[in-house]
Amino acid sequence: MPSLFAAYLRVYEPLTAFDRDRQAYWQSYVEQGRAVAPAEGPGRQLTSVIEALGAGWTRLPNLPDEAYVLEADDTLLVCPWNLRIRVAEAALNARDGVPPVLADAFVPPVLAGKAKAVVDDWRSGARVLEHGVPRVHEQIATWGVPLRWFVLFEPAERHQVTEPGRRALRYRTEISKARRRSSRALAVLRKSVGAAPITEAVEEAARWLEEFHPRSVVELDYGGLVSLLSDETLAADDSPELVAAGLAGLSRGEAEEASTAYDKLVARWRAVQLLERCN
Repeated sequence: MPSLFAAYLRVYEPLTAFDRDRQAYWQSYVEQGRAVAPAEGPGRQLTSVIEALGAGWTRLPNLPDEAYVLEADDTLLVCPWNLRIRVAEAALNARDGVPPVLADAFVPPVLAGKAKAVVDDWRSGARVLEHGVPRVHEQIATWGVPLRWFVLFEPAERHQVTEPGRRALRYRTEISKARRRSSRALAVLRKSVGAAPITEAVEEAARWLEEFHPRSVVELDYGGLVSLLSDETLAADDSPELVAAGLAGLSRGEAEEASTAYDKLVARWRAVQLLERCN
């Protein structure tokens, strides 16, 4: 199954971030060679979810505990999929702001009820006391990369592969650096544009990063988007630089410079988003 046309923001945590049972599980998972490569993960996730939901979407069974795994500085880092809670949250979000008739057609009430129970249990006091604060390690964006994600990375953290049959583009950094960058960006945005949507978006990303272990690693993976872009386009992509230039312009009070960088960035990713309709 080909990769979905989506990008992914992931956090890989060290084993010490998990409770004792989870540490043992993930250690065994890795030793058995069960870890899934990021290129294969989206397809496997989709297949697992569709098969598990069953006909009519009337159940929300347990889904397999899978993860992406990364080794950095002799430390094992794990990015769990958390599929069950993600499906439950997606089911509830799909009903928000939608007339009941349409909501019931897309997400049957039976599934919605079970999804709410799963989410409530996930965030209940008893579970938090036993397993720690719940956290979802992967965010997904279809047909583009949210501009706030680029705030977390610098050009030197880029890794690109354009070999035949094996194309990828990703950025990877320490979570401490990503937190500092989001904090600086947030300060600039609050001062220059105030409570604008972009400020709220960066603030949301900053809050999400605070949920994880301080020795975690953050990864932006272009995922299936690379199949929409030529090698030349990938090589020329300077989205993090444009975000940095825009923030630098705002911090100096140079609105025109910031606007130019922003317009370039929006135009670039709008061209990708429009491909969704080219069918």
